[in-house]
Amino acid sequence: MRFPLADWIEAHRECRYDLASSGMRGSIPPPRWPGRRPPPGIVEELGPELARYLAVSPARLFVSHGASEANAWVLGFLARELPREGRARVARVRYPEYPPLFDTARALGFAVQEGTAGSGVAIASRPRNPEGDLWSPDVLAGFADGARHLLVDETFREFAQVPSLAREGRARLWTTGSFTKFFGADEVRVGFAVAPPESCERFGRYVGLVSDEVSPSSAAVALRLLRDLETVRSVVRSVVDRNLRALATGLPGVRPPVAPLYFDRLRRGTGRRLAERCLGASVLVCPGSYFGDPRGVRLCLTRRDFPRALGAYLDVRDRPTATRSAGTTGV
Repeated sequence: MRFPLADWIEAHRECRYDLASSGMRGSIPPPRWPGRRPPPGIVEELGPELARYLAVSPARLFVSHGASEANAWVLGFLARELPREGRARVARVRYPEYPPLFDTARALGFAVQEGTAGSGVAIASRPRNPEGDLWSPDVLAGFADGARHLLVDETFREFAQVPSLAREGRARLWTTGSFTKFFGADEVRVGFAVAPPESCERFGRYVGLVSDEVSPSSAAVALRLLRDLETVRSVVRSVVDRNLRALATGLPGVRPPVAPLYFDRLRRGTGRRLAERCLGASVLVCPGSYFGDPRGVRLCLTRRDFPRALGAYLDVRDRPTATRSAGTTGV
């Protein structure tokens, strides 16, 4: 058992068409593991290499076992640092949003709310999961206005081919990421958090208490992936670009997402009901209720058979008894 969205996907792995998996694992060649024991010091090499990749100071970067762990570190640290607002510390989100972000905040004692002035921390994914769009700096600043801190999960950043927000060195801006989506390296179990300059020393002491070092083999694979970035990017783009063309054909008028995610918002009915009907046709999609918006479903454009899977989904969605889509959402 993990979290409800992951449990939903895992429980229906037998479906013929997978429109639920958001990473490139299985669609691009798997990462090559070292054939022998990695050399001493390989773990220590990873942090500075990641810092160069993100264009940040190594002192600000903290290697984790994934973005979810990194997000939990940041939120756990802020839960200790922030003053209470009334009875609880407040975390601001805008739905639909990736559920572990707001569920982790809630589990750590934050009151999760939308559009709350004076929030302790504003939390967002960028590019957005499940919508696949990229909030502009102005939109992101407006969302975070009045919040003491801003946490941005950049797990899908490489798909958008934009630099990390962390390189700006803004006060009270935290970013996280991982190798699970663009690199298709779920089994590598490497992620990271980048702290704002003024907090990195205190955050480092906190992380030292709650973390374990990544394995040398995982560090070696992560380093190899960074050094093979252009090769990985070429393969990923060939798959995703073809799937974006299929999305544009199947759903004319949809604004192309920058990440391989699309939130199909419905005019009538609920995403849960449509997702259950899709299961009957062996099509796996994610109900929007997991993301805080029950009016749609998330589709992922990561699988090589996406054109056929999308056709199977549309056959279910557009049957006379099904609800119909109002098209893309986003900011």
